[in-house]
Amino acid sequence: MTTTSWNHSSKLGVAIAVCLLLVAAVVPAVAVSTVETDAPDSAAVGDEVSLTITLAELYQDPSLEEWEMTGTTALENPTWTVVYYDQTGSKVDQESFGGQTFDGASVAAADDVSEVEVQLTGEVPAVESYSYDPHQTFTAARLEQVPPGGGTNELVTAETEQFTSESQQAREAMASAESAIEAAGNPSDAASKFEQAVKAYESGEFTLATSLAEEAQTSAEQTQNTQDRNQLLLLGGGGLLVVALAVGGFVYWRSQQETTDRLG
Repeated sequence: MTTTSWNHSSKLGVAIAVCLLLVAAVVPAVAVSTVETDAPDSAAVGDEVSLTITLAELYQDPSLEEWEMTGTTALENPTWTVVYYDQTGSKVDQESFGGQTFDGASVAAADDVSEVEVQLTGEVPAVESYSYDPHQTFTAARLEQVPPGGGTNELVTAETEQFTSESQQAREAMASAESAIEAAGNPSDAASKFEQAVKAYESGEFTLATSLAEEAQTSAEQTQNTQDRNQLLLLGGGGLLVVALAVGGFVYWRSQQETTDRLG
């Protein structure tokens, strides 16, 4: 019985090991490090922005000593510059690409390439749809590795928040209202106004969203003021009660003293 049980366990262990090996063979490892990505956190629609992505440790996977890189961006009128460096930091080669997608950038150890710098410049696109939480973003840059055998491995994706002056103004008013509502303990009237502001914002009605947010903040602040006033009244009433009890206690004590004296 013991031997049979051991055999079953052994077979199960072998099966699991084989499955893990198969998974490892099917899923390629991304043996590249992103040293730096300086994409802006946010940018206004229509503004020109620039970013740089630096890749190093390009051949950690021994089977990938040569591969290609592709890039995509949602920036408009983009210009890509791919610069290749050797181990000493000297520039080996440089390529330029246009369009929102590029491919064919070859990375090879045989060419003495040990670091790649991708520079990108373009204009922030219009917002397709607005979102208050999470903020609306666009893909500033995405780089992928293309192994010789095909397929793709994502190297890095940089997302940037986009806004207009009107949407930014509305968002600032809403953020202020949200803080006031939270401080007041989420009163229902203010919270309801805020939800209306969110709907207006996500519909692109920024003037209405700003107005509703300001109303929500005013309502929350009024609730907060009422709560503070009630708290003061409660504390004041409690203080008066303490004083009254103290005075009453003292009067009672004095009366007892006087009674004792007369009896004495």
